[in-house]
Amino acid sequence: MVVANTIPKLNGLTLVSGPSRGGKSRWAEHLVKQFKSVTYIATSPTRAGDLNWEQRLEQHRNRRPKHWSVIESGPDLKKAIIQMPRSDVVLIEALGGFVTWHLDQPSSYWRVLKTDLLQTIKQHDASIVIVIEETGWGVVPSTSNGGLFRDRLGKLSQELEPLASNSWLVIQGRALNLKQLGIAVP
Repeated sequence: MVVANTIPKLNGLTLVSGPSRGGKSRWAEHLVKQFKSVTYIATSPTRAGDLNWEQRLEQHRNRRPKHWSVIESGPDLKKAIIQMPRSDVVLIEALGGFVTWHLDQPSSYWRVLKTDLLQTIKQHDASIVIVIEETGWGVVPSTSNGGLFRDRLGKLSQELEPLASNSWLVIQGRALNLKQLGIAVP
């Protein structure tokens, strides 16, 4: 069990998932703040004219230490990871942005992208922390793209989990260690 106000040791891949506004980004930032060299990879496409989105981005920027490197990956998250120095801790915010970039791609192309990303993460030497939006806890998406996003993100999250040495669910401002509390679904 993790004691309050302690930072768990990071090695390899760490997943931090949860619903919107549950605290997952703050927890991920807390996990990596112990390191001197952190690269923050922002994955989401821009949303021109969306003031709420801009305010959320500004909150994230204000929370991050100034010495962290920041990269906007665009659709090529694999390339951004490969280019990271092995000495850096990598914080990817968030997996849903990567999925969003590729919603218009056919399933066959998506499978190749997903497999390449999983291989890249598996082979990378640095500690990687990935923030993952949890979807599907409430209303069924009303659009086919919403359903596709939910399905692709959920499946990719499940495929990342066996690669992770740490896995956290963050909800209501509380972090739950899934490796300690959870049992893998057969």
